[in-house]
Amino acid sequence: MQETGNILFSGVGGQGILLASEITVYALLSAGYDAKKSEVHGMAQRGGSVTAQLRYGKKVYSPLIEPGCADIQMAFEMMEAVRYLPFLHKGSKVIVNTQKILPPSVATGLAEYPKDVLRHLTERDIVVVPVDAFDIAREVGEIKTANVVMVGALSTFLPIDPAIYEEVIRTRVPERFRDVNLQAFAAGRKVSQ
Repeated sequence: MQETGNILFSGVGGQGILLASEITVYALLSAGYDAKKSEVHGMAQRGGSVTAQLRYGKKVYSPLIEPGCADIQMAFEMMEAVRYLPFLHKGSKVIVNTQKILPPSVATGLAEYPKDVLRHLTERDIVVVPVDAFDIAREVGEIKTANVVMVGALSTFLPIDPAIYEEVIRTRVPERFRDVNLQAFAAGRKVSQ
């Protein structure tokens, strides 16, 4: 068992970040790790930034991740990946959804969405795993499962049997959405293998 691991979830309100972090923390707990999670909702209902910090290991005392200490960032939107770069270190992994969600200033024409966000990320000493989670979710039949596609991609970097994640999804997701979420998880795993 790795001593500790730090995962930062970042995105925009409404992307399912909290469910994704919940599935991950319960999978870690089921696999025998001590795990702690903290969430910051901010202006989530108005499309603002949402983060969750998760730490796991043999024994974890706090969920908070210090700048420069996140081993994995799971960014549900490209600019959110850039916003939280100070939390990463050399060799960190960034699983980034290639979806763009325009902030109000860009949508109204007052600002411009930065070009080449992925290139900006890949020029750093980090491992970048781009995932078109929205398109994959559409392929499995439910665009609202993009967050679980991202969990599937993340799962390939964690020492947890996929069956544990599947069981957590069965217990944490309402019955009418279980099958499509299990399909989304499986599709997400294929992206980063």
